[in-house]
Amino acid sequence: MKLIECPRDAWQGFGPFIPSETKLEYLNRLIRVGFETIDFGSFVSPKSMPQMRDTGWITERLELSGSNTGLLAIVANERGAADACAFEQISYLGYPFSVSETFQVRNTQAGIAESFDRVKRIADLCKTHKKELVLYISMGFGNPYGDPWAPEIVMEWVEKLSKLGINTFSLADTVGVARVGDIAWLFSGLIPYYPELEFGAHFHTRPEDWRLKIQAAYDAGCRRFDSALLGYGGCPMAQDDLIGNMPTEKLIDFAKEQKELLSLNTNELQKARTMFQQIVG
Repeated sequence: MKLIECPRDAWQGFGPFIPSETKLEYLNRLIRVGFETIDFGSFVSPKSMPQMRDTGWITERLELSGSNTGLLAIVANERGAADACAFEQISYLGYPFSVSETFQVRNTQAGIAESFDRVKRIADLCKTHKKELVLYISMGFGNPYGDPWAPEIVMEWVEKLSKLGINTFSLADTVGVARVGDIAWLFSGLIPYYPELEFGAHFHTRPEDWRLKIQAAYDAGCRRFDSALLGYGGCPMAQDDLIGNMPTEKLIDFAKEQKELLSLNTNELQKARTMFQQIVG
């Protein structure tokens, strides 16, 4: 199993601005834990996401020496992608590609057709700068807007996007509506059909539903999972205060049950967890 820790998703909607020095200290603690990847920041407009306006400053100061942890930054357009590509420390760029027209416009100020063209250009930038592009299939398990959704629609977009040379897709349960049957159907259909691609799960969930979603994805062959300590954060459009990120603690317990070797530094993990509790109060 690969664990992708997502502090960016946890604190991007947090109201008070978290001091840059505090974020830096917390991220350095996460690096010492030994996660596969850390989704640590985003290069987007400070007006739309003020909490992330210091991502560049933080990137230059992260303590990565001797670490195998990769850094992933979210971008929403070519300008943000170019800014992220300028940092040698960043290995992965993530782009949220929604199969919901409504959410795509709300999230990136561009519809699906324009976003597809953006992905082409961002993929070219990544190739030039030796970065890997991770495509998040937002609203991958349904949406609350009435936009068309079906597992077949998700699979059709994976087919189109994979032809752009993208190798990593993370199916995102953006507002926590995923049903176990759809999770199983999608991963069991995609993973065997595209053995050359890597598929991950980015679940938002109510506290009582976390295991059902993880178990369904795992049983269908998924081994890449996004999570955040304490299950904090999630999509503000979920319209349900109980829907947050997949709790990292629960995911680690699940991995132990499955006898998956994660090789995490548990002492540093506890220190990071304590610090994050202090950050969010």
